[in-house]
Amino acid sequence: MKTGARISAAIEVLEAIISRYQPVSIALTDWGKAHRFAGSGDRNAIGGLVYDAMRRKASIAWALGEDTPRALAVGAASSALGLTPEGVIAACDGSEHCPSPLSEAEQAGLTRSLDEAPAHVQADIPEWLWPSFSSQFGTDAAAEGQALARRAPADLRVNTLKSSQEKVLKALASFGAEPCALSPIGIRVPPPVGAQRTPNLQAEAAFQAGWFEIQDEGSQVAALLSGAGPRKQVLDLCAGAGGKTLALAALMQNTGQIYAYDADRNQLKPIFDRIKRAGVRNVQVLRAGDEAAVDALGPRFDAVLADAPCTGTGTWRRRPDAKWRIKPEALTARMAEQKVVLKRAASLVKPGGQLVYVTCSLLPDENTGQIARFLEENAEFHSVPTAEVWRAAFGSEPPPSADGREDSLLLTPHRHGTDGFFIAVLGRKA
Repeated sequence: MKTGARISAAIEVLEAIISRYQPVSIALTDWGKAHRFAGSGDRNAIGGLVYDAMRRKASIAWALGEDTPRALAVGAASSALGLTPEGVIAACDGSEHCPSPLSEAEQAGLTRSLDEAPAHVQADIPEWLWPSFSSQFGTDAAAEGQALARRAPADLRVNTLKSSQEKVLKALASFGAEPCALSPIGIRVPPPVGAQRTPNLQAEAAFQAGWFEIQDEGSQVAALLSGAGPRKQVLDLCAGAGGKTLALAALMQNTGQIYAYDADRNQLKPIFDRIKRAGVRNVQVLRAGDEAAVDALGPRFDAVLADAPCTGTGTWRRRPDAKWRIKPEALTARMAEQKVVLKRAASLVKPGGQLVYVTCSLLPDENTGQIARFLEENAEFHSVPTAEVWRAAFGSEPPPSADGREDSLLLTPHRHGTDGFFIAVLGRKA
């Protein structure tokens, strides 16, 4: 496909996303099925263009003066396809399968500076969320937002039950794999540039052999700070697809006992195949949604990991369409769910044990606000300083939290190169 045809295809996909409210992944899959002549290189380039357009939707719309699918695709084409502005103009020549020629306003928008744009536009953050976001990060708010609007790397966690970081690095050397900066068992494959494709790491023999799992470095850090270890009793209360469960099993060296639970059966479904591939033997998966079975376990656990449902604001690099669909009522609903999760988690921690509260959110209402409320209502729990937990887990000093606090850890793409993750460790009095 010609470059202009790729831009036209992206416009078509963006129309489905914006007008028909399709998730990006589904819209791209549907387009691919309807256009089977497109090669893998074309599909990858179109996908990269669509994702980049959604990541920078606010700033592109401001620069080009409108937020139509055409404006978004044209505005993202330069960086997404590795073109100069002149190259974008030349590609849109009105020939067969190519967009019509750009207007003078569109051409000017390709090089328009964002210096005069509103702060939330420069940061590509929804306007209604900007007060909370900017209060969290202060003068760094724009940089934090811009980091969330860039492509994310592929982070891997080495499965130490089967392999080592050295072996996985060697197996993935052709992808430019490097050790992660924070996680001692993490490996990073850099994000694609321009029209390059994102490698399908799950097709690699090392993945099929269970040597590694796809897991963001921030999520790896959360598992490492959980307090899980050999012969302990651990509960992964919001296990989802099981990424942190497998990380806990490796930390525990396949000893002790892990219970994995999630309220959503569809979310939990992949855990069974993942457990088998990873060679994990100390996990008991509880029936999804069976709250009575979870509560019946009682306060037996050395560590309870509560990766609570949240707005997912820390994952916007990977799920950019979610950024523009989030509504105030969704935040309210997630906060109510977090209170329920915290209450259940607290009831299952044994005296002397710890509760680790995790979200992939960057909003203080879901993070420090929830912890403050919880501690006010639960005198038997106390906050454990991040430095204390980090030294025990890593044997080094922790990185500064993005919000400047010492009683919890906020990881961000701008400060730490991870997805956005909030981690708070709460100890129960012995």
